[in-house]
Amino acid sequence: MSSPPENGAKCKFDDETRIFYDGYWIKYYDAPEETLEMRRRLIQALTHRLFNHVEHGINIPGSRLKEARAAYEAETDIERKRVNGAMLAGALFNRAADIFHSLVDLQGAGVEIASNHPLMRECGQYLLEALELGKMVRHRGGDEGIDELWGEPFKAFSIPIESFYEGRYLKIAMTMRDIDRLAAVLKDTFADSRQIVDIATRIDELAEAARRKCEILRTDPVVFDVWPAYVVTSERLRNIEPLLPTVPSALDIQEAVEGSRLLRDGTDLISNIVRARVPMPKSTSGFIARCHQFRHTFFASQTVAASQQPEATPA
Repeated sequence: MSSPPENGAKCKFDDETRIFYDGYWIKYYDAPEETLEMRRRLIQALTHRLFNHVEHGINIPGSRLKEARAAYEAETDIERKRVNGAMLAGALFNRAADIFHSLVDLQGAGVEIASNHPLMRECGQYLLEALELGKMVRHRGGDEGIDELWGEPFKAFSIPIESFYEGRYLKIAMTMRDIDRLAAVLKDTFADSRQIVDIATRIDELAEAARRKCEILRTDPVVFDVWPAYVVTSERLRNIEPLLPTVPSALDIQEAVEGSRLLRDGTDLISNIVRARVPMPKSTSGFIARCHQFRHTFFASQTVAASQQPEATPA
């Protein structure tokens, strides 16, 4: 048996270049040229992506940094302080972006900007503080923070663009692994269900479409095929109706309600992971635990009940 390729290996499949990371062949894109303007565009895109996935109300302009810091330092209630910390992180992030955009404009006007320029160092300090406070920020779904999204702009600021793109592939591979884990546990959870049936194929279709979606850039022309395919497979799975007996018991109804909710929540979690393109370990672990509890509650009891049925008496 041949050994798997090393991370970073490239190969062409159907005239499409792919790069190997941690068990997955991921669509490869050439990194853009290394210029300050390109770095600004990258940080702008990452800024938009960041605030698109985190909780509402924290996209505070950099001009209000002093107000945000004062409110955070004055707050004593633990829960409110977390929210103020998230708002401060947003203000710090936007202040760093403001400085960086101004430096690019100066460079465009012919002003030489060295890497050790005081404003460059200040920009980096703001990003570092935002990265630390970003641990308080929750995903828009409310389940957990996604620290990786806060780290990406700092990396885009501090390392070569080509190195940043290489790190992107590793995160995509980790994301794909979580998608496959969730698909496997969903299939296992409903394998013995008599109400939510014949969904294994739909789950496999969703996992395939989800992996495809998280590997492509929004600017790739194939997005007009990939995104509709993903939306349709997702909707087909989350809208499945349970098959109740003609005269359902209370346990049948409970299984139908909780099973449908579990299937929708799992589909939504995959959607959150796909759109963020980073793993969500807390949410994933919590959902897997819910699946195990669901199987134990409904299908373990069915197995016990069946084993306790009296044997048929021979005629």
